[in-house]
Amino acid sequence: MTKVSVTPKDDARCGWFHTAPARLPRPAHRGEKAVRWAVIGAGFTGLAAARQLALNFPGDEIVLIEAQEVGFGTSGRNAGFAIDLPHDIGADDYIGDIGIAKTTLQLNRLGQNTLRDLVEQHGIDCHLRSSGKYQAAVENRGIAVLDAYRRGLDKLGEPYEMIAGKDLPAHIGTAFYRQALFTPGTALVQPAALVKGLADSLPGNVTLHENTAITEVDYGDKVALTHANGRIVADQIILANNAFGARFGFLKGTVLPMYLYASLSRPLTEAEQSALGGQPFWGVIPADPFGSTVRRTHDNRILMRNSFSFNPGQQSKPHCLERFARNHRQSFERRFPMLPKVEFEYTWSGSLALTQNHKGFFGQLAPRVYGALFCNGLGVTRGTVTGMLLADMVANKYHPLMDFLLDTSGPNRLPPEPFLSIGVNATLWWGQMRAGREA
Repeated sequence: MTKVSVTPKDDARCGWFHTAPARLPRPAHRGEKAVRWAVIGAGFTGLAAARQLALNFPGDEIVLIEAQEVGFGTSGRNAGFAIDLPHDIGADDYIGDIGIAKTTLQLNRLGQNTLRDLVEQHGIDCHLRSSGKYQAAVENRGIAVLDAYRRGLDKLGEPYEMIAGKDLPAHIGTAFYRQALFTPGTALVQPAALVKGLADSLPGNVTLHENTAITEVDYGDKVALTHANGRIVADQIILANNAFGARFGFLKGTVLPMYLYASLSRPLTEAEQSALGGQPFWGVIPADPFGSTVRRTHDNRILMRNSFSFNPGQQSKPHCLERFARNHRQSFERRFPMLPKVEFEYTWSGSLALTQNHKGFFGQLAPRVYGALFCNGLGVTRGTVTGMLLADMVANKYHPLMDFLLDTSGPNRLPPEPFLSIGVNATLWWGQMRAGREA
């Protein structure tokens, strides 16, 4: 018997969740149920896995279990970039091995195209747009990163545009950045709205139970999943709950539960939109990983996302929300001096499941147990494609990309505590100090 001692409990003020179209949550599970398949976690990975299982086994009921409301957890808290390009931060040109990079590109684009098709097929109101992304820099170190990545994209044969600082206001309004690398393949989306729409368009043989946190698992001849109001017994399960997968008895000591913080402004007035200028919808990611991600949304809000904390207990920290909201205000004011009276309406945290070697897990964890876990910050596209392919793998449907995922699967084991927390917190402090004006 495995006790699941920690369950998801995210903070309440996620701007994406509250500005997405409202939906009626599906009822929590009560009583006893026996099924062939259960999927744990209704984020991008779990939704994709449950959908594909339902298509592969149309005569079976697939149970999808979510600890909170759909869209309230990690998948609804990211910055909404569905990125296609590989980005190997350990390589000098951020591309690295060309064979791995090309296969990674195929994976990401399969996930991206799958989401596009579902949005179109089901009319999901999530403002998915093929807008590309700007990777922007202020400091000399950031400029060097852009130049290195440009060389990697040349090697990969992918298109880009290098934009000088003087030309950037026509694109993103602000004159804050010195240079940006624009790549056209990224899609931008309202992530909570997308997740909610995916949940409400699942096939009829998927039963979704929200607000059903699993607290105990018995891995016997069948897998018994116990929660506060009953039990679900499944022939086989898929773990698609990212960092919380390690709480189910597998891959312990391999994942870093990091939290990243974001604030979303009120909508800009027409006068403020005119003062800002630039395009009406765009996204900027930082050249420095500790810098700020910035978006102008479909409803003319500004998103600021920066500042990290290491939360090994996997719970949000209210004092960090207050502190990092001040960071967001400073970052906003540096970039948008023309918007002096625009306040934030929402500030929230979101979990990232990072591994030391930047590898997730894909495949079988034990008899009757499979997992697609640890997306390393690429949950929109990578979560979608790994959930879908894992559901095909268990149905004995072969796809060439499965071999790549199986061969490159497996996170490294992390150092023990207290050395882990000391090292991670020191790295976060130094990284955020070193980011300088990129933050």
